[in-house]
Amino acid sequence: MNTRRDILKNRTYLYVTEFFSGMAVMAVELAANRLLAPFFSSSQIVWTIIIGTIMIAMALGNVFGGRWADRENDPSRLFRRIIIAAVWISLIPLVGKYIIILITGVMVVAVSTGLLIWASFAACMVIFVYPLFLLGTVTPSLIHYTVSDLSESGSISGRLSACNTIGSIIGTFMPTFVTIPAAGTSATFLIFSGVLLAVGIIYFIANGTGRIMTAVSVVIFVISCVFSNSTGLAFWEKDVVYEGESVYNYLQVKDTEESTVLSTNVMFGVQSIMMKSDSFTGMYYDYAMAAPVICGEENPRVLILGMGTGTYATQLLKYYPDADITGVEIDDSIIELSREYFDLPESVEVVSYDGRAYLNSNEQEYDIIMVDAYRDITIPFQMSTAEFFESVASHLDDDGVMVVNMNMLGEGDESITSYLSDTICTVFGEAAVADVSGNTNRELFAVKGEGIVQRLDAGLATIPSGADALAKEMEIVRAALTTYEPGDRILTDDKAPVELLGMSAMDGLISEELPYYRDMILGYLGL
Repeated sequence: MNTRRDILKNRTYLYVTEFFSGMAVMAVELAANRLLAPFFSSSQIVWTIIIGTIMIAMALGNVFGGRWADRENDPSRLFRRIIIAAVWISLIPLVGKYIIILITGVMVVAVSTGLLIWASFAACMVIFVYPLFLLGTVTPSLIHYTVSDLSESGSISGRLSACNTIGSIIGTFMPTFVTIPAAGTSATFLIFSGVLLAVGIIYFIANGTGRIMTAVSVVIFVISCVFSNSTGLAFWEKDVVYEGESVYNYLQVKDTEESTVLSTNVMFGVQSIMMKSDSFTGMYYDYAMAAPVICGEENPRVLILGMGTGTYATQLLKYYPDADITGVEIDDSIIELSREYFDLPESVEVVSYDGRAYLNSNEQEYDIIMVDAYRDITIPFQMSTAEFFESVASHLDDDGVMVVNMNMLGEGDESITSYLSDTICTVFGEAAVADVSGNTNRELFAVKGEGIVQRLDAGLATIPSGADALAKEMEIVRAALTTYEPGDRILTDDKAPVELLGMSAMDGLISEELPYYRDMILGYLGL
């Protein structure tokens, strides 16, 4: 008796299988980015690694699936592979973060350059290649089991391909707009692995076989569902008061005695901070306070592109209480966190929009425009080009000031900071830079005319006597501020390799720290 005749008799279940396997592949691909982002960033380079490794897995699956289908005539083997893939995917939220940390530790010892690239590639290979290789065997196997007459092979292959494509479309939109922001990355893995598991189990139940395998797979799936969220992604942190996910970011809020901090994606970074004392942050926000001093306006109109939770806005209001401040932040969840955890005043208007798109839709002029557009370790390319800075300049008053936070301060003419600075100087009359003490940030101030340093000197004399902390901080900025001499490295909408430049800068920063961590790991292992 052929065991496939009952449930597969009219081919419908084969089309259903193709649909859900296609959906699961795309869902896992999107969830993979969210799993890796807190450790390696959400840059285009990491996306490329994810897509590349998954395509490798699928290609190998297609090859071996075709070979196996030709050698065997038992669909049970295919559905067994689907169940194994489903169980593997269900375990990713339970053990994936530990595997990533282990792999990163190995790479710290094994490589000297390109740590983020090698570690993210190795993590993808270990975590995702095998289950997606198994899912890659689905299509050639289903073609083999579905085609019984060569005269209909084309139409059947087309229908299977259509089912896979439609499933992939749903698997693309559902995680991004529904499951990840509503339930999280872990739940997304579990939801789509559960669907795959159900596809395999229904086949074996219908055929009255595979009872032990289906029982074991269900037990493992349930265990993962129960325990996968028992610890957060940053399980080693003690002061995390919020962990969540939005359409755009992994979000983490840490609360200590000294401050409240927001980190997005790369969990060791600081995207926003609120000090609980009456002190400055010790970060680039303090240096950016030179913008209103250079501007010379008592009640400046301020636009902040990349608002975060409002560190700069709150700091401005402390010394310029009548400032008119508008913030632009693309992530609605961050806006909510700014009110809940960071005490952003209600007087500060925050618009949920992309920074460049906001400028294109708005005709208002400002005295100060703050560009703080870094997303984890990268800057959106559309906010790094000459065309973007031309738009910024068109929204500045003639005496206005643009201040740009440039992260990952690199050395040499080919650093991302050099490219950004040169690009800005093609639009503005003059730029001056100040490297933030004890940090990897550089603040750049740009004006349409000239004389930034002279304007800061003039502004220092107008700081009220009661603002001693501000005056002291501005003296630090003045000592660090130098007029920038531009080169010819220009970023445009057509060519802006900010991902590669940013990764190169990050690699340089990491390479400086690698010997310390390598010695620490080897010492712990007694090697």
